[in-house]
Amino acid sequence: MNKSYLISSALFIALGFSGQAFASNDSENKLTLSEADKLVALPLHCVETPYPYKTGIVLGSAEDLQEPSQHHPIFYGCFDWHSAAHGYWSLVTLLRQFPDMENAEQAREVLKRNITQENGLREAAFFSKEINKTFERTYGWAWLLKLADELNAWEDPFGQELAANLQPLTDVIIDRYLKFLPQLLYPVRVGEHTNTAFGLSFAYDYAVNHELSELQTLIEQRAKTYFIADKNCPISWEPSGYDFISPCLEEMGLMQRVLPKQEFLTWLNAFMPQLADKNYSLEVGKVSDRSDGKLVHLDGLNFSRAWNLYALANEFPQYAHLSAVADAHMAYSYPNLIGDSYEGGHWLGSFAIQALNKAQD
Repeated sequence: MNKSYLISSALFIALGFSGQAFASNDSENKLTLSEADKLVALPLHCVETPYPYKTGIVLGSAEDLQEPSQHHPIFYGCFDWHSAAHGYWSLVTLLRQFPDMENAEQAREVLKRNITQENGLREAAFFSKEINKTFERTYGWAWLLKLADELNAWEDPFGQELAANLQPLTDVIIDRYLKFLPQLLYPVRVGEHTNTAFGLSFAYDYAVNHELSELQTLIEQRAKTYFIADKNCPISWEPSGYDFISPCLEEMGLMQRVLPKQEFLTWLNAFMPQLADKNYSLEVGKVSDRSDGKLVHLDGLNFSRAWNLYALANEFPQYAHLSAVADAHMAYSYPNLIGDSYEGGHWLGSFAIQALNKAQD
């Protein structure tokens, strides 16, 4: 029996989902239609919710004192720009997997209403201003490219139309990466938005999938410059109080992408040798107050750890035991998704979807 399937199905039932626990076959861990119907409610609730909203912009003049929707006609909901970006990614991902889900038409209407050609151009114009060149660097940039990647992969004329509408902004973000990475001499290793490894991972996926050799080569070069000599990552120092991504495991996930397999395994043996231990365990990040927007970050950390551990376990059989560690992190945080406070609900669904997708890759 696939252990990830068993545990995740139990989690779904805890949420009122319809998946059957204790499946008697080796079915992969996959979301079901009824489960998608529940998950899609999270981005549908937030992508068009304008307030509360954290702007994060630099004011160049009094003219910049405008409604968030004036600056960001697409990404004006979900509390902040980057959460809106991965909220839209969640909608597209679930629509691709479950085109017949109950709220599919509502999701398509939301996408059609917001990701228009005009709005894409306005979002691109905002990022093109010199005063905004650091806006959402690099977390929001990464999620924008992940959204664009998902739209381009959607074999539906509607998805292709949306991808084209978003392309001006996508092009600006690609240009931002190409200009910024040569200037970033040292990586940012925190467990929040500016983490360099996370910021490069989704961008690398986009570059590979779209055969952008300049961006792909640059990320490979910078990743090796930043991380190739790292040894004995101090994961015992994790988590910091507000972490929502794992500095050690996000770095591992990036290097798994950019290094040839054998070179990666050699690097990993020096970077986190303890992962090879069949009895390896890692305590989950515990949340004391889910109504606190910072403290609830630890649920995101658990999903981040899970998707990187699943990716490692699924590619390399000698690390298959790490799926159980990922399962434990999912088991702690997944039941909190539905009915959670807006502080977590506006973004955590996308982290859970990413983790579940990696579990079944």
